Amino acid sequence: MIHNLSARPRSLPAHLPAHLPATPLALALASTLLALPILPLPALAQDAPNAAPIARVEITGSNIRRAEAETASPVQTLNAADIEKSGKSSVAELLQTLAVDNQGSVPTTFGGGFASGASGISLRGLGTSSTLVLLNGRRVAPYGLADDGQKVFADLNIIPLEAVERVEILKDGASAIYGSDAIAGVVNVILRRDFQGTTVRGNYGKTGDWDGRDARAAITHGFGDLDSDRYNVLLNLEYSEKAAIWHRDRAGRGAVGRGDLRDLGFSAQESLSGAGAITTNNAAGSAVNGNVRNPATLDYYNRGNLAGAGFTRTFPGAACGNFTNHPQGDPGGGCLTDPAQQYGQIQPKQKNINFFGRGAWQLTPALQTYAELNLYHSESTSSTTPSTISGSVGYPGGPVSNAAVALGAAHPDNPYFGTAARLRYLAADVGPRVSDIESTFSRFVAGIKGTAAGWDIDSALLYSENKVSNDRNGYLQRDVAFALLNPSAANVAAASLNPRYAALPPGSLWRIAENAGLNTPELYGALSPTISNDARTRIAQLDFKASRAMGKLAGGDLGVAVGAEFRYESTRLEPTAGTERGNIIGLGYSAYRGSRRASAVYGEVLAPVLANLELSAALRADHFSGIGNSYTPKLGAKWTPVRQLALRGTFAKGFRAPNAAENGVGGLAAFSTASDPVRCALGVTVACDPASIAVITSPNPNLAPERSRSYSLGAVWDPLPRTSISVDLWQIRRKNEINQEQTDAAIAAGNVARDPSTATGIPGDPGAITAVLASYVNSAQTKVRGIDVDARQRFVLGGDMGNLTFDVKWTHLFKWLRIERDGTERDFAGTHGNCDVSNCMGTPDDRVNLGATWERRNWRVSANVNYRAPLDNVLFKNDPDGCATHYANGNDAPGGCRIASFTTMDLTGRWLATPQLEVFASIQNLFDKVAPLDPLTYGATGYNPLDYAGAAGRFISAGLKYKF
Repeated sequence: MIHNLSARPRSLPAHLPAHLPATPLALALASTLLALPILPLPALAQDAPNAAPIARVEITGSNIRRAEAETASPVQTLNAADIEKSGKSSVAELLQTLAVDNQGSVPTTFGGGFASGASGISLRGLGTSSTLVLLNGRRVAPYGLADDGQKVFADLNIIPLEAVERVEILKDGASAIYGSDAIAGVVNVILRRDFQGTTVRGNYGKTGDWDGRDARAAITHGFGDLDSDRYNVLLNLEYSEKAAIWHRDRAGRGAVGRGDLRDLGFSAQESLSGAGAITTNNAAGSAVNGNVRNPATLDYYNRGNLAGAGFTRTFPGAACGNFTNHPQGDPGGGCLTDPAQQYGQIQPKQKNINFFGRGAWQLTPALQTYAELNLYHSESTSSTTPSTISGSVGYPGGPVSNAAVALGAAHPDNPYFGTAARLRYLAADVGPRVSDIESTFSRFVAGIKGTAAGWDIDSALLYSENKVSNDRNGYLQRDVAFALLNPSAANVAAASLNPRYAALPPGSLWRIAENAGLNTPELYGALSPTISNDARTRIAQLDFKASRAMGKLAGGDLGVAVGAEFRYESTRLEPTAGTERGNIIGLGYSAYRGSRRASAVYGEVLAPVLANLELSAALRADHFSGIGNSYTPKLGAKWTPVRQLALRGTFAKGFRAPNAAENGVGGLAAFSTASDPVRCALGVTVACDPASIAVITSPNPNLAPERSRSYSLGAVWDPLPRTSISVDLWQIRRKNEINQEQTDAAIAAGNVARDPSTATGIPGDPGAITAVLASYVNSAQTKVRGIDVDARQRFVLGGDMGNLTFDVKWTHLFKWLRIERDGTERDFAGTHGNCDVSNCMGTPDDRVNLGATWERRNWRVSANVNYRAPLDNVLFKNDPDGCATHYANGNDAPGGCRIASFTTMDLTGRWLATPQLEVFASIQNLFDKVAPLDPLTYGATGYNPLDYAGAAGRFISAGLKYKF
């Protein structure tokens, strides 16, 4: 669990360890341990007699060192003990369970996303690109793959767990201190800076279904004493691996991993019936044995149907039962399967190796030089359903429709032999689509800090880089697939430009379904070769900052800080081979390239104007090449009318400069739906209804930065010596948001591509829209308002029974309002929106972390409860279209149009067997709660990504830690 340094009006050291909560369940377990051998633990810092004078420390959100841990800004802190008590195996996993994280975060488990292989946090639900992640107070190179092809963010997986000293989360805007990207707040991961000795740690865990292996090993070694030897070197090496968890291994676990939900009341004629259904005239899903269209009536029939209307050949071997034992029942006669359950994953396979090294040399009694090196390499493998052959794509040159894919007139698997017939086929013979992602991160810092001329100074040179390569298998080459299924002269001519196809014997055909065994490896090599793309991001930075006390005020020293930094950033994402011409079926185009230079100067003042009143102010001036200047202020105040009560408040302006995906060179191609008001007004009635169109989005060099204003007002109250309560109201208003231009607005402005050959005889008909040409624009504004409550209660139990601490963190959203340029307002708080951001996982209006910890000498037992509030299954509050999904009978789905709340309890324990040996264990999702049904999200199948623990199930792990 966590504690909040700001929740202490009294002066306490910033590095003070937290002692956290236990529940009645934890007490029941703890009571069974009392008879076991007891070894003394070191005395708690706050209970130690004759404690050393409180050192001045730097708290995230300010460059001025201070003796008091709390500032005017709310700062939530997790130290190494808090991370251990959580039982989470990585900092990324823990951060994404916190109440302050909300919609837009990127879980590592989302293997099918644009940014698969990484993990990102989204404070206040404002997106990963508005949350600044720092390592030891300095930036890191962002992940090479932008989320949703647009949002650049830092990968949390790069954090070496065993080297973490603490994590500080600044929960209000901080652009005045840290610059762009800090609109929603800052996550500052502080690694160990001085260590002696050797520690070896290992742990191993599996789910209750005996899969999802999570194995980790770490060694940390430090030598040299800064005081006596004038140097210290710290080396940390960690290795971890996670095994895949497959949907098929959770069969029977509610809706988890299932695409076919007919047994829950959904219709066979919807996407929630799996794959392969025949829906209406001229419409069918992709079947594992193939659905074909009658050329005369445009009705689809399954190839295994021996009574298919108009069949000139029948195929007994194509019977649905030869391919699947999945429950049938499609009234249209399709062959139903559940590819999502068969091929999909709850958790991808992943291996990580992480190195952190730090060396410090006391150059003089006043100056210290230091260097830091981070190296991280990960390999992840994610799997999803086989490709269909009719999935349409977009690319910068326009849309590519694959709806006309057909079996040729002479294809031996065509039931309408003699006439070409459209085909809807799930290419199970090719296999699942698999992505192998390798990510390599590096960061080097060399600096000097100390005291000079009465100033505390710190200056460093930083270089950081991230490289990502993504190899994909199982994706179909459009030109080859069309030619192998229907070798018309045009199709063969187009495919002959592909060397692998040209090397095949003349007349080669792709045999499907029951005859797929006749295909050669060379044919599959031409049809579905490995396709790849690479990405690279870089940051080079030189910074300097200095602070000192300048004179006395009634409340103490006047603190002043100044600083400057100069930074070069570059990013490049190459398109996946073939997507630049729309030749990969079902895979869109994403590429960008850009670089910029940034410079900044800033100043800060901390003024204790009275003994109980502290005022603070900061101002930063940034310059970005190609964008211009930005000036961001921040003001704060903290008033302590009595020793037990502190009132605090802040006001800040912020900004986020557009990234290379938004204003560089490149683009993004995807599909959407829209009507055509031009043709509709001419009387072309079919154009009045929404139809599928390509949306091709281009970067915009004229984008202005996003701007924000944030406010916070709170109180910290310590009514009793071991009781602390804090309440903070906050609001962030962001304008000039950078989004894709709205499709209907681009159509109204005439930014479209049309196909004149589809024009009707109506005078003036320009033909159907084939693509909407959009740009990234400064469009909407957002207002987010909420409240944070943090409370802790510690009890000293009598009779040598130890200490008991309870802890609660609660974040409530009053409003998450987005206002479009036309004045349209949509409030997403408590709903399943905003589905424009990662995963479409909703915006819970309540998230709660509860904890209880019992500690007695060499024992510690903790219970942690994480709660996510229910979601209205609508796209936004008061949506006139009503519920987002429905049952077959037309009723709102799930029942009451609500995604149920989800609560899990985690139990952890630690036993210090000897002064050197520590034994620890944890049970995540102790009661094996099942994730509730969520039919809308695209970040998971059948459940919400927020409820990952309920999909994977109970997880048990244990480990050892030995100190030499």
